[in-house]
Amino acid sequence: MSIIKLSQDVVNQISAGEVVERPAHLVKELIENSIDANSTIIHLEIASGGRFIRVSDNGVGISKDNLELALTRHATSKIIKTDDLWNLTTFGFRGEALASAAAVSYLTITSIKKDESVDQSAFQLESRFGQFSKINSANRNQGTEIKIESLFENVPARLKFLKSDAAEFSQIRSVVKAMALANPQTEFKLVNNGQLEFLFKIQSIQLERIKDVLEIKKMYQNTSHRNDYTATAFFASPHEVHRTSKNIWIFAQGRWVQDRGLQAAVTEAHRSLLMHGEYPICAVFLNCKPDQIDVNIHPTKSQVKFQDASLAFRAVQASFRDGLEQAPWIEKNQIHQINHTNVNSKFVAAQLTAQLESTNLINYTFNDQVLNQTIQNKKRFDSNQLEHLNAPSTLVKSTASTSAPAYWSSFDVIGQVNQTYIVCQKDDKMILVDQHAAHERVAFEKLMGRWKSRSHDLSAQQSSEQSSDVQIFLFPIAIDLSVEKIEALMTVQYEMQKIGIDFELMGPQVLGLKSSPSFIKDSVYPFVFEKMGQEIIDHGGSHRLDLVITDIFATMACHSVVRAGQSLSLVQMKQLLVDMDEFPMSSFCPHGRPVSIEYNFHEIEKKFGRIN
Repeated sequence: MSIIKLSQDVVNQISAGEVVERPAHLVKELIENSIDANSTIIHLEIASGGRFIRVSDNGVGISKDNLELALTRHATSKIIKTDDLWNLTTFGFRGEALASAAAVSYLTITSIKKDESVDQSAFQLESRFGQFSKINSANRNQGTEIKIESLFENVPARLKFLKSDAAEFSQIRSVVKAMALANPQTEFKLVNNGQLEFLFKIQSIQLERIKDVLEIKKMYQNTSHRNDYTATAFFASPHEVHRTSKNIWIFAQGRWVQDRGLQAAVTEAHRSLLMHGEYPICAVFLNCKPDQIDVNIHPTKSQVKFQDASLAFRAVQASFRDGLEQAPWIEKNQIHQINHTNVNSKFVAAQLTAQLESTNLINYTFNDQVLNQTIQNKKRFDSNQLEHLNAPSTLVKSTASTSAPAYWSSFDVIGQVNQTYIVCQKDDKMILVDQHAAHERVAFEKLMGRWKSRSHDLSAQQSSEQSSDVQIFLFPIAIDLSVEKIEALMTVQYEMQKIGIDFELMGPQVLGLKSSPSFIKDSVYPFVFEKMGQEIIDHGGSHRLDLVITDIFATMACHSVVRAGQSLSLVQMKQLLVDMDEFPMSSFCPHGRPVSIEYNFHEIEKKFGRIN
């Protein structure tokens, strides 16, 4: 077969198929052109699922001489030479979008060039599937309007691959929302089949625009830096979740992109805060030097490539995680200054004395002189019991001052229901706290705290403090494992020693557990070591451990703490709430379940018919 040169019509349609795969892609290109033209108002009208599109802006406009060039392939005002690709400050740069659209639609472009020194007239150019009309005068006061009709009518194969009008408009709607998220300085209006879909007015504060677009009343933000990469995260409380990942919005250099690596960074940052099947509602804006990112790797510019993908990942992850760990959804006006020693000492001592012999669920240290003196005077307890009482907490050693900000411990504890939930009262609401989930979070955070500090040399004082709540076994506990899993675990032996978990090889298929944090039950280790060994075999050595350790610690905490159905004393319930205040993310267990639920007294009174 002979080689022939394709006609310009075929070339244009091939190009259109790459750039304008569906109406939403065309809408994105048109909006980006309007933004590049310094528009502060962008109005869109859609009909028939995007087969009709009208985009109108108040930008700088296009001169009469450049109208036809604007619809010509590879004609652009954005770049001149190759080096410009690595210093882009605009969204558009290829000069393909309008030409591609003109090749597969009836396109009308009307524009007036903004020039304050000269009176200008508006001009209009029409294209019928790539065939241009003469340029005529038109009626327009500012900016540019582009009207697309009969999209893909001359490409039936492309037309039949379009989804329903509703599905196509849903994609268009997402594109416009993304553009609005990234450009708060611009007004966006979207009309579909004559009905107003939304109108986002100009906002001087990006957070306010994000609240408007995502329809979340309370959102929070945090910025993190990793060398040349800066990420600003906007996120809702983990109480606000979505069943799909479509409300994770990722932007690089202001471009809305689809990047699995960065989405994984967002998901990783929300670990232990969301349940399986839940996704956060958030947006992140990643910026770097222009030469650190390549935006010219995909026809629709929906994907990018970073020079250092690891730094990009870490910047995005840190922007969310650092913000989430502050738990900003617990508002300042909800936190009160309380003195942790303001517990009735005689009451505490009496409760503890009455229940010591029958309850071994939680062992707490009470920093109260009266209580300690009371304990010392209890001659009927043997020395082991006294030592047990005065030992550091088996949950977490308190680091709070005697007058620390408190949220959970400011609740009035009423009692326990179903031996599972702690009933509390605060101001105008009743709160139920899941005792297992709460205790699980506290134990988990202690393990994570140890893990995070594992790479730092501990001072003598810190070493002493750490060893005080590590149990060293007189005889190692034998755990049977496969040879393969034992070999895998031995590769992370040193890292585990740093958090108080020490083990040794006792035989070809036997691992000996020498020490463990005192708040972790010995019985969990066979299961944990099996799981950890398999994870290391499947995913690699110690470099992978950081990615699986959260899940491992969550499992350890889950099997080592107070269970549902266990009775707690009033003292123990109060102390658990005190310990929760040590960790900002105590609103959720390590598996993402909520720790508490609230009932407003107003709603309760309505149900009882006390008020209307």
